[in-house]
Amino acid sequence: MKNNIIFDESDKLITRLMARFGIPLLRYSIGFIFIWFGALKYVPGLSPAQELATSTIELLTFGLIPLQTSLIMLATLEVGIGILMITGKFIRLTIFLLIFQMLGTMSPILLFPEVVFTTFPHVLTIEGQYIFKNFVVISAALVIGATARGGLLDPEPMKQRNNR
Repeated sequence: MKNNIIFDESDKLITRLMARFGIPLLRYSIGFIFIWFGALKYVPGLSPAQELATSTIELLTFGLIPLQTSLIMLATLEVGIGILMITGKFIRLTIFLLIFQMLGTMSPILLFPEVVFTTFPHVLTIEGQYIFKNFVVISAALVIGATARGGLLDPEPMKQRNNR
């Protein structure tokens, strides 16, 4: 009986801590990733995604944007998203920019399937793994966006809330 009480109280404390710190940690994590990956694109040859990114942008813009310019624009967009995400300012705009950037990042699935898959549809290349992990980033951004207007995660179980 005493063990159950200790477990229950510990579980409540941990759940409250996760509800309190989960969203900020998601924001900081995503922000850090965007700043890091974006900053690599400022230096030609440093980003492992450089060639795929420029090929994708070239195809999507019909070659109207020079490759080096497109890489600088992408790097600036990614670093900007990262900074906004970390500061927590303009979250709705940040989520919009992130989704916009992710549409471009995910487009090689359709535009260059031979680069994304070694065996379609279940064996991914390293580039494909790099792209598909972004489904987690998009999901995290949606959770962050759900709190943009002051929404909070409620650590109380639904059953407990209904009994109030």
